[in-house]
Amino acid sequence: MTDAIPDDEANKPTAFELIGGEARLRAMVDRFYDLMDLEPEFAGLRALHPPTLDNSRDKTFWFLCGWMGGPDHYISRFGHPRLRARHLPFAIGSAERDQWLRCMAWAMEDVGIEQALRERLLTSFFDTADWMRNRPG
Repeated sequence: MTDAIPDDEANKPTAFELIGGEARLRAMVDRFYDLMDLEPEFAGLRALHPPTLDNSRDKTFWFLCGWMGGPDHYISRFGHPRLRARHLPFAIGSAERDQWLRCMAWAMEDVGIEQALRERLLTSFFDTADWMRNRPG
């Protein structure tokens, strides 16, 4: 059977497990949005969001739970994430992508995510954030 997951892959913990589950992931997402609100270097990113970030915090947390291999809270509430389609109304270029990545890297560091996991996640986050760009530059 070529479709079987190799034993060494099947036994690897998910990113969700490695990060520490819902409580730690929630702390990371909350720190991400706190930084976005507090730090001037993220002003461009913050401008893309509504005045209150509560809904954004929840949706990002729910999405990342499933994306990292934990519970599919986002899908159970809203269906398929359709990330690019949901972000098309917002002008996202390289500057916004880079602010998002920098803010997330800072949040992961602040909540004590282990460096190897941070690097692994940032690689995946970069691929997704780059795919979300919908304007030049």
